[in-house]
Amino acid sequence: MSAKVGIVIGSKSDLERGKEAAKLLEELAIPYEITIASAHRTPDDVASYAKRAAERGIGVIIAMAGLAAALPGAIAAYTLIPVIGVPLEAGALKGVDALLSVAQMPPGVPVAAVGIGGVKNAVLMAARILSLSDGALRERLNSYVARASGDVQSARSSLEGLPAAPDEAFD
Repeated sequence: MSAKVGIVIGSKSDLERGKEAAKLLEELAIPYEITIASAHRTPDDVASYAKRAAERGIGVIIAMAGLAAALPGAIAAYTLIPVIGVPLEAGALKGVDALLSVAQMPPGVPVAAVGIGGVKNAVLMAARILSLSDGALRERLNSYVARASGDVQSARSSLEGLPAAPDEAFD
């Protein structure tokens, strides 16, 4: 099956964050691909990737970058595929500059923005977008959400010795 999610990282130094996204995509059984392309150092590659993504079956692109974080916007300029920008913590501003770059796109070039380092939310947003036309994925996503909810509920037992809210508070 061809990739449904394209992960684009701005440099090799972002690879661990790309692997983090890949792990969750694999858990959700969403086919993906990953590449490195820089909005500043390889702009022609960025444009080519974005322009050809739809014809290759990509339904959502997750673009991760730090500092100026031009990558998500550069990709969005060349495709109608939803682009989710993940600002990464880097430099003196610890990702705040990247967050503002991703979130403050000019009108007409939309990019969805998650929080600094929000790889997990980017993958879950991509899954939600793709699940609109994929019932099997919607079921897997529902199962994932139910497991996450169960994890939080079971964590309440770790409050031993503290004045915890009673179970009936959640009925």
